[in-house]
Amino acid sequence: MTAVGKVTQFQYTALYKPNQLIYGSGQTAVITGWTVKQAIAKHLQPREYAVIGQLYSPTRGINLLIRNLLNNPHVRFLVVLNATKEDKNAGAGTCLLDFFNHGFEKGVCDTGRFCWRIRSSIPGYIDEVIPANVLQKLRECIEIKEAKSIAEACDFVRTFAKQEPLESWGEEKEYPMPKAEPTILPGERYGHRIEGKTIAETWVKIIHRIKTTGTIRPTGYDGQWQELIDLVAIVTEEPEDFYFPEPNYLPIDRSFLQEYISQVLDDSPTQEGVKYTYGQRLRSWFGRDQIEQVISRLVQDIDSARAVMSLWDVSKDGNDSPPCLNHIWVRIVDNELSLTATFRSNDMFSAWPANAMGLRALQRHIRDEIIQRFYHQLKIGPLITISQSAHIYDDCWENAEKLIQSQYPQIYQQRDYADPAGSFVIIVQDNQILVEHMTPGSGEIVNYYSGKSAKKLYQQIAADCPGLQVEHAMYLGTELQKAEIALSMKKEFIYEQDKPLNIEFVDTRVR
Repeated sequence: MTAVGKVTQFQYTALYKPNQLIYGSGQTAVITGWTVKQAIAKHLQPREYAVIGQLYSPTRGINLLIRNLLNNPHVRFLVVLNATKEDKNAGAGTCLLDFFNHGFEKGVCDTGRFCWRIRSSIPGYIDEVIPANVLQKLRECIEIKEAKSIAEACDFVRTFAKQEPLESWGEEKEYPMPKAEPTILPGERYGHRIEGKTIAETWVKIIHRIKTTGTIRPTGYDGQWQELIDLVAIVTEEPEDFYFPEPNYLPIDRSFLQEYISQVLDDSPTQEGVKYTYGQRLRSWFGRDQIEQVISRLVQDIDSARAVMSLWDVSKDGNDSPPCLNHIWVRIVDNELSLTATFRSNDMFSAWPANAMGLRALQRHIRDEIIQRFYHQLKIGPLITISQSAHIYDDCWENAEKLIQSQYPQIYQQRDYADPAGSFVIIVQDNQILVEHMTPGSGEIVNYYSGKSAKKLYQQIAADCPGLQVEHAMYLGTELQKAEIALSMKKEFIYEQDKPLNIEFVDTRVR
């Protein structure tokens, strides 16, 4: 704390997310939720506030915010902007207000660790390493206000700034953060393909792949993320009303989903502090309704490959906070409407399930409109997302590991053994290993292989069928090696596919 003339100046020191905050020299912390922090800062003088920052998630953000406040006891006022639909969906501002208004109690967080659980209908946790009496004192020493608009938030800040400076309520305190260190296996850096029947199933597979082989990199803000580059996720059979597992392990529920779908499908008015919604970008941002254009194009030409929607604005998006979703392509093949969406940057743990369900709703809307106008019977095809940076933030690593442990083994056991590359029948005949390659479903023979060496045969098959599923390829190698052993041992062993090698029984009785 310093005094310049008659004005007392304070210095806010952030232990966590320091590069994501706007700093002042006052005693009021301003939490803007999903409203961009600059929307408030431009109406205030730095001497009127201590810090301005955004709070997106109650489970990830409040724990860090509380630690920063404990390290800055000169902050005596807190203004929480809880104004937009996005704020209400996320619930972070509401949960923070509940901490100060209703307190906390002993509980267990999502990963099973003991913690302080905020008394709120919205889950929010604080690490148990912070003593209860310290949290209680923090609640008692900070005056909190909820604002419903930017103007009201600025009024609160100015009112607090006019008061005489208050003494710090205690000493600066810092508490260690638990860290989850991932174990990384070697793997491809670029180009990954994951497929599942439902969004929930596909999501678990995505999290497993990133946590298994993803590269750890700095985020460009604060902290780290684990990342795969160019991850293609394909969802084949998501039901019309969406599948939510029971119990629900997804990071969203149905009530949140309905609000989120509106942000994808519907236009929205320009609002100070809210940069855009995906629906706004699709419906009106460029002076035209791109969703309507795509529907009209496909009604006119059902085979068109030009049903494209773009969300990237080259005149603005080189600056701060460009959209993560950049490009959508819709295609109809064999009366099946698929949708492919490209994300330049994708939070796969917290955001991808909502992204995928919102896009699925858009896909269904386009299908239904085409049927209504064109009377053309269309099926919903796959939803494909291409995430150019598919990542999990470090503050979600522990949750991701728990998800993998609890869900991945079960999902892996339920996998479909059908390989789009086809199937293979292996027999030993006429002193040769014979292999028939058949199409999936109909079983039409499309190729023959023969020889005595398992290695040469699987090399030929691999060259002709580079898209074989990994487990299928390993199975073929095993079966071909069994066939080679049976062949090399002459008549001592009998080879039958999918069965153990049997010793041939020769009847030596004299007749």
